[in-house]
Amino acid sequence: MGTGPLSDPRGRRSNPGAGTTVVPVNEPHRRPNGPSINDCRFSELDVETLHDLLQLRVDVFVVEQECAYPELDGRDPEPGTRHVWLDGPDGRPAAMVRVLVEPDGTHRVGRVATRADVRGSGQAGVLLTHVHDTTPGRIVLDAQTYLVPWYASLGYEPTGGEFLEDGIAHVPMARSGR
Repeated sequence: MGTGPLSDPRGRRSNPGAGTTVVPVNEPHRRPNGPSINDCRFSELDVETLHDLLQLRVDVFVVEQECAYPELDGRDPEPGTRHVWLDGPDGRPAAMVRVLVEPDGTHRVGRVATRADVRGSGQAGVLLTHVHDTTPGRIVLDAQTYLVPWYASLGYEPTGGEFLEDGIAHVPMARSGR
């Protein structure tokens, strides 16, 4: 490990889209002049990558937002769940999103998190564009209220009123997939 088109600087296996039925991908999805997007199922994550993704989520949602909640909700290992992320220059996940499949077939975006040192660089937008391009059907999410205008700029529309989740105001939103 550690060499070839599907490796990263730390020698972890990185095969975006491998095993997904959403879009067959044999090479990392690259934006022109941009980084590769990692898109994996839980079973495809090595222990180090799983740790780094969970650490990013805890750092953002539990520590920064001072919100004690059960981060490990049991949905990460579900067969349809996708873990999508971009690595930073240090080889560690810099931004991530989790995509769940709900019982009715709707896809749910959640756990959108970006490290503080790369915030404002557009990485979350890159990840969501990838999700939109590779996910069929309706996509839903619960946006933190202050992010509603940003999600609206990506094609999401409010589908209900504001509500509190773990003490943080959210608005349900949805958009059509590809």
